[in-house]
Amino acid sequence: MKGSKRRRSTLVVALALIAGLGATVPSHAETPYPFRDPSLGVDRRVDDLLDRLTLDEKISLLHQYQPAIPRLGIESFRTGTEALHGVAWLGETTVFPQAVGLASTWDPALMEQVGSAVGDEARGFQQERPAGWGLNLWAPVVNLLRDPRWGRNEEGYSEDPELTGALSTAYGEGLTGGDPDHLKTAPTIKHYLANNNEWHRTTTSSDLRPRVAKEYDEAAFKPAIEANAATGVMSSYNLVNGRPATVNPDLDGVVRKWTSYDLLNVTDAFAPGNLPGDQKYYPSVTEGDAAAVKAGIDSFTDNDANSSVTTGAIKSALQQGLLKESDVEEAAGHILSVRVRLGEFDPGGGKYGAIDKSVINSPAHQKLARKAATEGAVLLKNQAGALPLKKSAKDVAVVGPLADTLYTDWYSGTLPYAVTPADGIAAKLGTAVTTNEGVDRIALKNAETGRYVTAGTDADGEPLKETSVSDASAQFDVFDWGAGIVTLRSAANGKYVGYNWANFVNDQAQPNGWYVQQQFKLEEQPDGTYLLRYAGYETEEPWWGNPVYLGPTGEDGTLGLVAKDAAARYTKDVVRSGVDAAVAAVKGRDHAVVVVGSNPSINGREAHDRTDMGLAPAQEALVRAVRAANPRVVVIVENSYPTTLGALQKEVPALLWTSHAGQETGNALADLLYGDANPSGRLTQTWYRSESDLPSILDYDIIKSDRTYQYFKGSPLYPFGHGLSYTSFRYGGLHKTADGYAVKVTNTGARTGDEVVQLYAHQRVSRDKQPLKQLEAFQRVTLKPGETKTVELRLTKKDLAHWDVTRSKWVVEQGTYDVLAGSSSADIRTRTTWQVSGETIPARDLSRTTRAENFDDYDSTRLVDESKERGTAVGVAADRAWLKYGDARLGSGASKFTARVAGASGTVEVRLGSPTGTLVGTAAFGGTSSPYAYETVTADLSRAAKGRTDVYLVLKGEGLRLATFSVD
Repeated sequence: MKGSKRRRSTLVVALALIAGLGATVPSHAETPYPFRDPSLGVDRRVDDLLDRLTLDEKISLLHQYQPAIPRLGIESFRTGTEALHGVAWLGETTVFPQAVGLASTWDPALMEQVGSAVGDEARGFQQERPAGWGLNLWAPVVNLLRDPRWGRNEEGYSEDPELTGALSTAYGEGLTGGDPDHLKTAPTIKHYLANNNEWHRTTTSSDLRPRVAKEYDEAAFKPAIEANAATGVMSSYNLVNGRPATVNPDLDGVVRKWTSYDLLNVTDAFAPGNLPGDQKYYPSVTEGDAAAVKAGIDSFTDNDANSSVTTGAIKSALQQGLLKESDVEEAAGHILSVRVRLGEFDPGGGKYGAIDKSVINSPAHQKLARKAATEGAVLLKNQAGALPLKKSAKDVAVVGPLADTLYTDWYSGTLPYAVTPADGIAAKLGTAVTTNEGVDRIALKNAETGRYVTAGTDADGEPLKETSVSDASAQFDVFDWGAGIVTLRSAANGKYVGYNWANFVNDQAQPNGWYVQQQFKLEEQPDGTYLLRYAGYETEEPWWGNPVYLGPTGEDGTLGLVAKDAAARYTKDVVRSGVDAAVAAVKGRDHAVVVVGSNPSINGREAHDRTDMGLAPAQEALVRAVRAANPRVVVIVENSYPTTLGALQKEVPALLWTSHAGQETGNALADLLYGDANPSGRLTQTWYRSESDLPSILDYDIIKSDRTYQYFKGSPLYPFGHGLSYTSFRYGGLHKTADGYAVKVTNTGARTGDEVVQLYAHQRVSRDKQPLKQLEAFQRVTLKPGETKTVELRLTKKDLAHWDVTRSKWVVEQGTYDVLAGSSSADIRTRTTWQVSGETIPARDLSRTTRAENFDDYDSTRLVDESKERGTAVGVAADRAWLKYGDARLGSGASKFTARVAGASGTVEVRLGSPTGTLVGTAAFGGTSSPYAYETVTADLSRAAKGRTDVYLVLKGEGLRLATFSVD
């Protein structure tokens, strides 16, 4: 059903009779209203229900918390159960690997199975309906991982739109059940659009030139919507080309065109309030909410469960003429379409109405979690056959800060059980293993008073104090997470120290919470003492300020926050060296397994980007020391993102990467380490050698900045698609088929293994800058030793299209295309060429009105909102900014330049050949009172403005905006 063209029923008399009949019977599930009749079409059922609702009831549906409507027997409904890698925030559920780990399987069939399991578990709560539960699931995240420093890297799938699209579609089909008319759950993909930085995420604008928008960012969202594997999108916090994503008109004008089904589009949490708030885009909630509805938002996630602000704003917008009742009805219809398809109004809850809690963490789901964790791990390095390990060598030490613990992230469910790496290895060997975290145990002594920082000894802890006691209560295990951040675990009770807005108490099982209040920095001073700085997550928030240092604030020595000049200076006494303890644990052992990595609550997460891509210094030192003590070492890196790894990748013989992979992490790792499973995961992102390989995280133009494997010209640490196996594979030649290419792949090793065959294409000659290579298709194939299979990979001429900015359309250019297949983007095993018949992009016709955003190159400009409602203009960010419009045909001579400009005063120079080339005309602009008030300016052009050439517009005057122009 296409909501924007909803057909209202013309059976007015019949509906009136039915309505009259309905008034004589009780309002419960058996009421014979048409909206409760599963034999009728969705459109008919929605129209019937809309006809029965009052305006106030329709408005009530537009908030996240939709109230019950008792008179019609309609229960309450809530959008937004989190289900990124399992159902979250509702209690114990199956916890699958993080999304980036699931994606590393490159296995759409497995992704669909996981999605189906998660959908079942979401349904499993429907009989009890706990707080926070609903069947509208906010997953998956399809934002592209173009920058590995993004705090939410763990939530996404890949830096590539083809891979992201395939995996998100598979996961979504599992969540929906595969039938868009009868939904198991209703997944919402997020966050639309170009949301890949957390730094000032509500006020920064992502500049998307048309090619980047069409070929990259939109391309990740389109597949799942087009396949009806998702039922809507969530708008993101950021601005896109100067306009808040909450009021992005593409929500209606682009996204809804990808499917014939109704979509339920939602805002991100509290985002509506940002419009009049820190974005200052509209003067009031009323105007902001009205604009969001007009743009294509149906459900407002704002003010938690308090819907009155939203409903009040919508009513006010109707009264002021900012909205029509038809706008409200349209949005309500989108919502009700999804609710109808979920079976809410069907007898017994429809197709999936009988599912209960017995499915949650079922044995089948536990087995699937283990399979997913196994397939998602990536063998980065395996020198001289260091892996797999022999089970006969049972004297094993498992060391490192993540050796015997599992961490979950913000969007994880609650672990029903936890198999740590040490647990998994011990179970595999059938004997105990030696473990050691390899972290220092320290005591902090006030250099002036000689008193120690002490913690409570009971399970609940006590506020930290300075006392004369120097036993275990004055000792802390220091975990280094990089960027100077440490956590302190009390030796007295094994609990972490955290801030509770009043005191520092050793009562936390793990670092956790929205404000991760267990973070500290030990700042060394010139005299060798240390200041203990509170580095809790809230210190990154703009509203938080000093004091942030610790010192005694009470007569009893209780520690509190003080200014830096009042902070206590502490000596750091190492009671036990973590490195020494780990070295002692691994010496003489058959094997040493070191597990290092990240804490998902600290090392990058929502609202907090990473600034350091390396391992924590103490962890890197630990690996080196263990390697020196026992050369039979294997390093497991357990984190949520690409890591630079320093020189370690050269120094250690074997490296295995895993995401935080959920409850079965340890079993999966043990299966891989000991060869009961053959590594088959592949990287979904480029692993860079250094932060210097990357531009600003705010630079979204992957084409100009040579970003991701598609354009990166450097030498990566590990390339996109990389992953090793315990066996080897031989590729035959590529052969053209009716709908793509086929290649024979042979397992030439001694073990059964999975190869992920990756097909890339490269356009040799083009009018426009093209990717060095671009993933077009992939297939995971299982091969026994000596077995050969023919792998068929779909590639059509349409897949080779790119966005032609000169005509705002997709185009396949005529020419030679390289077609390449291999084990990664850098490990190409076979190739061929394809002579493609296509178009030749004609020279630009600038006599027609050209949108300024359709440039070929630029410097010192920003993309900005042409108006608050729609359109993109180009704004000047620095004097002498320029725009290039390549290969323009001016004919025998152009005589006039015309442009629509707004904002600050300035000039637009027309030059030929380069930004400093021949000046053929200058248009002066006196400025307007508003950046949205456009005026037309003109300039006469000299006789040199002729022929076929590159036209440059040089813009002077910061704040000037250019929307359109022509040269004729």
